[in-house]
Amino acid sequence: MTGAGASGLGAGPRARLAKLVVCGLCVLGGFFWSSCGYSLAGRGSFLPVYIKTIGIPTFANRTVVFNLETLVTQKVRSEFIGRGKYQILPEANGVDALLTGEITAVSIQPSTFNVGQLASRYTITMTARIELRDIRENKVLWENPSVMFRQEYDATAGRNVVDPASFFQQDTNALERMSTEFARTIVSSILEAF
Repeated sequence: MTGAGASGLGAGPRARLAKLVVCGLCVLGGFFWSSCGYSLAGRGSFLPVYIKTIGIPTFANRTVVFNLETLVTQKVRSEFIGRGKYQILPEANGVDALLTGEITAVSIQPSTFNVGQLASRYTITMTARIELRDIRENKVLWENPSVMFRQEYDATAGRNVVDPASFFQQDTNALERMSTEFARTIVSSILEAF
C-alpha cells in the first residue's frame, strides 16, 4: 500500500500543481534576478571578446602625495590580474585596450574629535579620471572623469593633520588600504554589468 500510495500521489493533481508552482517561481525568480541587474563577479562583462590584453601604464599624479600614482596603478593591475580573464601589460603599445588614469585630487578632513578637540578620525577623499579605450576600434569603452572614493581612518598618535602627504607619511597602511579599495572600485565598475 505504501508503494501504491506514493506513486498515486506523484501523479495526482496536487503533485502537478506543486510542480507548476515550483516551475513558475523558478521562472519568475530568474526574471527578477536578471531584471535587477544582478550578476556574478567576473560575469556580465561588456568588453568585446577580441580584447585579450589591456595596457595599464602608470597613472598621472596631480596630488601632493608622493608615489601615489605608482601604488594605485599597481593595485589596479593586480585587481585585473586577479580576475584572471585578461593579460595585463604596463605599456600602451601592442595591446587590445588601454586603461589610462589620472589622480586629480586627494583631500583629508577631520570627521570626529576626541574630548581634547583633537581629530580622532579622518575622511580621506580621492578623485581620479579613468578611461578604457578599445584600440582596434579607437573608441572609449568606459570612462569616468571624476571617480570619487571616500574612506575613514583613525588618527595616528592623536595629531591634527589636514595635509594628505603628511598624513600618509604617518600612516602608510592607510594609503595601502585606500589604494586597494580604490582599485577594486574601478575594476568592478569596468567589468561588472549592473
